[in-house]
Amino acid sequence: MSTAEPVKLTSLSSKGGCGCKIGPADLMQVIRSLPPTVPNPDLLVGLDTSDDAGVYRLNDELALVQTVDFFTPIVDDPYSFGQIAAANALSDIYAMGGKPLTVLNIVAFPISTLDKSILADILRGAGDKVKEAGATLVGGHSIDDKEPKFGLAVTGLVHPDKVRTNAGAKPGDKLILTKPIGVGIMTTSIKKDQLSAEETLRVTAVMATLNKTAAEIMEPYDVHACTDVTGFGLMGHALEMAKGSGAGITLSHGSVPVLPRVRELAEQGFVPGGTKNNYAHVEADITFPDSLDQIDRYILCDAVTSGGLLISVNPHQSEQLLADLRQAGVEASLIGTVTAENAGHIVVEA
Repeated sequence: MSTAEPVKLTSLSSKGGCGCKIGPADLMQVIRSLPPTVPNPDLLVGLDTSDDAGVYRLNDELALVQTVDFFTPIVDDPYSFGQIAAANALSDIYAMGGKPLTVLNIVAFPISTLDKSILADILRGAGDKVKEAGATLVGGHSIDDKEPKFGLAVTGLVHPDKVRTNAGAKPGDKLILTKPIGVGIMTTSIKKDQLSAEETLRVTAVMATLNKTAAEIMEPYDVHACTDVTGFGLMGHALEMAKGSGAGITLSHGSVPVLPRVRELAEQGFVPGGTKNNYAHVEADITFPDSLDQIDRYILCDAVTSGGLLISVNPHQSEQLLADLRQAGVEASLIGTVTAENAGHIVVEA
């Protein structure tokens, strides 16, 4: 930081820096209370399947992909916070099969109590990620607030016939995850000063990595469904895929990549509230093996910020896609299978 006295950004977050979304059950209850929207045949993806972004068809060759995401600080370095927030928002466009085009900054900042250089560093970090994505910053909006918050509204483009939703998975498909999980537990541990500098750099690098490479590599493959793993955790997003697709999912616990020390930190009590809420929401729709204790189950449901893509791909192409992703430096793992049995349910195998 450039201030004389370093500020611990995560301490300014009333949420403890977890960056968690409002729980899916609470959110859907609010949405259902609203009057129904007027049907529009050009709205290709809306609220119905809890997808990552909205898609609106402009013509037979072009559709808009739109999303917005912002949250309180989850790391203390402002430049890194900006990078993570930008990567997280951009990820929704990649998950839908689109390419980001323009972005708007969303800023809430205590301008009278924090040095302006901190805000400048946040914006610089986000700007560098936007540039890396090949998108263009066109403006934004800011308010004076006692709690820092930052994110982006992003507009992208996609061909209407090439939209990747979370609702098209087919029985037999293989599931590939492109980033390790455990981010929520790690960022909660940052707030409690439990991570070394090297561990903080590691989890920061995971969150700040764009899903651009993974999205570009999967583009020519027969991908039937895709979503990015964020606030609702791996199990929450996988369950949305299962229910939206009318299929079941079997996940191999031993194949799911987890960041180092996550279990140790969870055992010490550094499990964010968002993770526990995720578990409570999905528990009834998941069959866990007896060998998985509560800590293992929390980790699978951990509230992620800027996680990887969960890709449902033709089984005959899964090994090649996995190899291509890894060759490009993506931390990809094959973690499960889509099934015709147990529709709308997840079975976790040891």
